[in-house]
Amino acid sequence: MIIIGNGRVVTRDEKKPYIESGAVVCDGEKIKEVGTSQDIRKKYPSAEFIDAAGGVIMPAFINMHEHIYSAFARGLSINGYDPKGFLDILDGLWWKIDRMLNLQDVYRSAQATCLDCIKNGVTTVFDHHAGFGAIEGSLSEISRAAGESGIRTCLCYEVSDRDGSEKAALSIEENENFIKYCKEAKDPLLAGMMGMHASFTLSDETLERCSGLAADYGVGCHIHVAEGLADVTDCLSKYGKKIVNRLYDAGILGPLTLAVHCLHVDNEELDIIKTTDTMVVHNPESNMGNAVGCSDVPGMYAKKILLGLGTDGYTNDMLESYKVGNLIHKHYTGNPNAGWEELPAMLFRNNAVMANRYFKPTLGILKAGAAADVIVTDYHPLTPMNGSNINSHVLFGMNGRSVVTTMCAGKVLMKDRVFTELDEESIMAKSREQAAGLWKRINGD
Repeated sequence: MIIIGNGRVVTRDEKKPYIESGAVVCDGEKIKEVGTSQDIRKKYPSAEFIDAAGGVIMPAFINMHEHIYSAFARGLSINGYDPKGFLDILDGLWWKIDRMLNLQDVYRSAQATCLDCIKNGVTTVFDHHAGFGAIEGSLSEISRAAGESGIRTCLCYEVSDRDGSEKAALSIEENENFIKYCKEAKDPLLAGMMGMHASFTLSDETLERCSGLAADYGVGCHIHVAEGLADVTDCLSKYGKKIVNRLYDAGILGPLTLAVHCLHVDNEELDIIKTTDTMVVHNPESNMGNAVGCSDVPGMYAKKILLGLGTDGYTNDMLESYKVGNLIHKHYTGNPNAGWEELPAMLFRNNAVMANRYFKPTLGILKAGAAADVIVTDYHPLTPMNGSNINSHVLFGMNGRSVVTTMCAGKVLMKDRVFTELDEESIMAKSREQAAGLWKRINGD
């Protein structure tokens, strides 16, 4: 039994949102009790005590859309790369990387990413992997790294016809094998989905096969939807349909499916997403970085679409994405109130609701019976902090590296910024060595 106490507890529980000097009792993988530090320590005198030193104790973060393999793009310069639009970015950077990945690249990039997630207080990640250079066994390598780190992951492989039918078939098989493995292993920290790239690189035959297998195994699809305008025009010209209509007709949508981005969709398509209870993931930094536009988050939120927040590989800091998301919609709409309600609801509430469609116990809240996923930050407010102004303190006072202690499923993964399960220095050294080799292969050195 572990007590994390002597801190300002942000529970995300509407019945008791804030405890000024509070503590969380973790017993195994679940929270046993939340209360004042004084009462908790008296009640459980023999429990191990982690001192938050007056910092903020919160539920750990969830990232609903990540590309772990993209870690090795940091600092990479590709000969001749000069993108003029989104398709140039895909073909000149990301597809060039994924065609060169080997299984060791996959494993080492996953190790480094998991390390960074823990540093930023992220303990649940929904990853979307692409690596046509090494398809078979790639999800096992990511899950191996995640298992060693102690974080919770839902993995999939990006099916696409862009490199031919043979690799598309192998990609579908990789998803199927991993989903079967997850079903049989029953690891509470591991789940699988059917991964798919986007409409414009998926044939009707591939869509049908992915949809059928997802239904057979009782999982959803993790797919990019209308991220760029080229995806929209391709769908209309080839199939005479809008993207969401095409995915609906193929049986892709539903409560277990993640429709990522949804930038260039109209009101009719949003109604279909709402009716099918399909989950949508917003990735503000990636959308800005790729210059693809801004999704209608206020409109989707008003329709009560289940809308969450991801990073798309841009960062592992969910608070960074929160900050950017809060700004992009104000800037785009000219409304200073835009994003104020939507973004915290997406990050702190909806991400947990979405993740709980794949994982148990309850995530994103500090209360008895919920998952013992807890973080401590070193934030000490310079103004009064209470249950009514928590989000303002988080938004303007914290970032991912404010996190000093991270716990997932009752296991302390980092304490006072020191890793308990991982050798940070070794992992980073091996990551740099592996990335250097990948860069040489990409540039033909």
